[in-house]
Amino acid sequence: MDLHADFLIIGSGIAALRAAAELSGAGDVLILTKAEPEEGNTGYAQGGIAVAIGPDDSPSLHLSDTLAAGDGLCDEAAVRVLVEEGPRYVRELIDWGVRFDREENGEPALAIEGAHSARRVLHAKDATGREIGRALWQRASALPGIAAHTHARVVDLTVEDGECRGACFLDASGAQRDARAGAVLLATGGAGQVYRETTNPAVATGDGIAMGFRAGATVADLEFVQFHPTALKVEGQPRFLLSEALRGEGARLINADGEAFVSRYESAGDLASRDRVSRAIAREEARTGRPVYLSLQQLDPDYVHRRFPLISDACRRAGLDLARDPIPVGPAAHYVMGGVVTDLDGRTSVPGLFAAGEVACTGVHGANRLASNSLLEGLVFGARAAHGMIDRKGVWTPAADDCRSGTVRDAAVDTADIRRLMWEKVGLFRERTTLREAVARLEELWQPLTRYLRSDGRLDSNGWRAANLLTVGRLIARAAERRQESRGAHYRDDFPARDDVKWKRRITERFEGTDG
Repeated sequence: MDLHADFLIIGSGIAALRAAAELSGAGDVLILTKAEPEEGNTGYAQGGIAVAIGPDDSPSLHLSDTLAAGDGLCDEAAVRVLVEEGPRYVRELIDWGVRFDREENGEPALAIEGAHSARRVLHAKDATGREIGRALWQRASALPGIAAHTHARVVDLTVEDGECRGACFLDASGAQRDARAGAVLLATGGAGQVYRETTNPAVATGDGIAMGFRAGATVADLEFVQFHPTALKVEGQPRFLLSEALRGEGARLINADGEAFVSRYESAGDLASRDRVSRAIAREEARTGRPVYLSLQQLDPDYVHRRFPLISDACRRAGLDLARDPIPVGPAAHYVMGGVVTDLDGRTSVPGLFAAGEVACTGVHGANRLASNSLLEGLVFGARAAHGMIDRKGVWTPAADDCRSGTVRDAAVDTADIRRLMWEKVGLFRERTTLREAVARLEELWQPLTRYLRSDGRLDSNGWRAANLLTVGRLIARAAERRQESRGAHYRDDFPARDDVKWKRRITERFEGTDG
């Protein structure tokens, strides 16, 4: 049986749940998520949520820091919305039961992270995203008119007469079903799994970007991929994120000889922006031929384990003591600044289709995301997208036929090969020859896939995963090849300088249904 609602939300992270809470009472809301709600990127956000509520802070200062991190490409209007509306929405979270850490006097405890000029990061130990997700899920699930279906893998958007009218999904049994709605929100999170080395969970395969692109929505800024500098780097262990809050509390990056080294490459040292610290680590490893470590040995061990219990546990499973041992670290793909282009109310270029959170490109992050701005963006723009959906509210219509006909098959694409290719050729350091090699290989895989999909071919769940990774990887590589400068998280060895004359603009792309 097909599903229908006034509003369809694809995803279950902070943007999705905040939108659902806002939509309650305006119509029936249907949430589709391909795993359990806690498996998205929101639950993996350790450090915190940045918001200007401290005595030495202000929205204007938060604005300035965000614009500086974005390296000339932020949409200032979007950033103003973020920093000016953020405090209200965060106080609302507290009213809804989010348990942020507090000082002894009861005031919220505020941390500082790289490229921030004030302490403004609210946190719940090192599980901030999980705590926010818990409270939002608890609230949304108790509101009237909201229904959620887990293990529903949305594979394509339904576009009829130029308007998005729903989505096609695979249920837990693998059967293909249709969900219809008057307005659809993409809140599917990130795409870190496009890279071999990533801090992202297995579900972060860029589904929303790929689906939005195939539906004809404009995408932008996909060359800007943020590599987090400190992921646990132990053979046989997952690349667990070691939050930037560790360095904010005094952790130091050291080389194999115990020497602090980041200031050799960056004047701001360990609290420089993430892209610069990531490149400093890679350069130090290349210079010495030896590993790089994160050290908290100068801090109180009891405080370290109390403040960062999840990270301590992850290190313990790898045979390390976070407070006493040098922790081997290295960069890993973390956050995609680009995505499906939206206005300030989540509208995409396809009528009826909205986007919020990491899948969207609001222009807030520009060329590089300021640490801990992502949860705030999902919160603020998830609520704003809901307002846009209410304004757009249409009437769901019965499906004319199945989402797709044709034979089910896999994508015949080696995802490990794609992820390796992206890491080696479209990673921290980029240059013309290797980018062209990457684009050529991805195009070679892309063309037969698009021909198959245009012929109404159907894929199984693994096939759609491969197709989405290929789609997003291709978009990232093409944009990186086109941008002949270095800016923010995008670094070209052959064009190491920023070029505002030619490149202070966004690179956009739109699938026209032919070759993209």
